[in-house]
Amino acid sequence: MAYDFLGLVNDVNARLNEVQLTSSNFASAVGFYQQGKDAVNSAIRHINQSQFEWPFNHVEQEDELTAGTTRYGFPTDMKTPDMDTFRVKRDDTLGNDTRKLRILSYEEYLEKFIDQEYNTGTGQRGVPEYVFRAPSNEYGLVPAPDKAYTLVYEYFRFPVDLENATDVPNIPERFRYIIVDGAMYYAYLFRSNSQDAVLMKDKLDEGVKNMRTILINRTEYLRSTAINRTRASDAYIGRL
Repeated sequence: MAYDFLGLVNDVNARLNEVQLTSSNFASAVGFYQQGKDAVNSAIRHINQSQFEWPFNHVEQEDELTAGTTRYGFPTDMKTPDMDTFRVKRDDTLGNDTRKLRILSYEEYLEKFIDQEYNTGTGQRGVPEYVFRAPSNEYGLVPAPDKAYTLVYEYFRFPVDLENATDVPNIPERFRYIIVDGAMYYAYLFRSNSQDAVLMKDKLDEGVKNMRTILINRTEYLRSTAINRTRASDAYIGRL
């Protein structure tokens, strides 16, 4: 079956020995079949909420800056921004190189640079060097841009529920079985079959654990910067 909303719901129907839906009756499905659609979306939400920064929810965003404007809104689907990724993109027409921005705390911005939001003079504008995150779900730049630079940054998004038969989950297809296991857990809950629901919950949790091992856990290479110093006693013995 195709890896889409219809295919996933039919995976659940097949496990429960229910009649398969088609693209023509999918939208009008009611009763258990509507519960099957809800179960698939519940499973996908469960997986997405079990890890804050799944790689498949990663997005790269480009914003065109406005001269003299300090603050800019984040996208509405943003879960969390990666503040370490903010950079001004090279633009030969505007005459700027690529520049990675340094992080500034909001408190430090208020103490040292807040006047730029009220000062209409152009002398203090330039290519941004710092970025801060404001409590209002915005980011801000210091100094305020003097030209329409392109700002690039990365964030992790909130995925949307599946709705149409051909909608495809953001979760990679190789983890299809985890979505179906999760959907079975919610389907059994809908049917008040608590015994089978517990078994499927264990399979769902184990599947999410495996996903985290494959996609999140990394072994970072660490290089020691310690300087090896020969002990004075060893050096003395070496001269004997």
